[in-house]
Amino acid sequence: MGVNRCGYGITDDDLVTQASEQEIIRRYYRASCEYALGIGTQNAINIIKVLMDNLELKKKDRVTVPAATEAMKDASTRGKGKDGIVCGAALQLKDGTIITGSNSEILHAASALILNTTKYLAGIPKDIHLLPENIMSSVRYLKDKVLDGRRISMDLDEVLISLAISAANNPAAQKAIDCLMNLRGCEVHLTHLPSAGDEAGLRKLGINLTSAPLFASKRMLED
Repeated sequence: MGVNRCGYGITDDDLVTQASEQEIIRRYYRASCEYALGIGTQNAINIIKVLMDNLELKKKDRVTVPAATEAMKDASTRGKGKDGIVCGAALQLKDGTIITGSNSEILHAASALILNTTKYLAGIPKDIHLLPENIMSSVRYLKDKVLDGRRISMDLDEVLISLAISAANNPAAQKAIDCLMNLRGCEVHLTHLPSAGDEAGLRKLGINLTSAPLFASKRMLED
């Protein structure tokens, strides 16, 4: 079918318009993050910003953005985080439900977010631990003592592997894994630039990711 016939394939203009607007906002965040990492240009950001202004789009029109910011602020109020660094994350399920997570001494914000989401989808109580203490301790020992890592909290890639190991003896972990395929196409926003392991894990799950163009630091709550 030629490009000039594409319009005939649209059966719900409002839905297509909404999806297009969300893609513009996602690309704004992508360009901003690439600039922060030194692989993008300010001009790319400016071009998308002009388009957003013309369409009267705001960053908060991506509903996971204010939800992630609120999760970060709430975690800070409750004294959570690690070494004074607090990060938030939010996921929007296909039915519109918003799930949030924040970082801790043990988990990255993205890791906590995905575990919280699978618990919600599988109907697992929040106080049930999907990852046994011995598995988490082994991973953190490896990162700290063997690999001499600066940060030993578990990123999403590590959590997914640990969850698979746990599923061999933990029915709840298996139920959580079975729910992971339902996350494909969902929307996620992080209040910080993701680590390589977090970005890889979210990409493998088929999740549409955006993040603020900020490196995780103690200054995040001041911005």
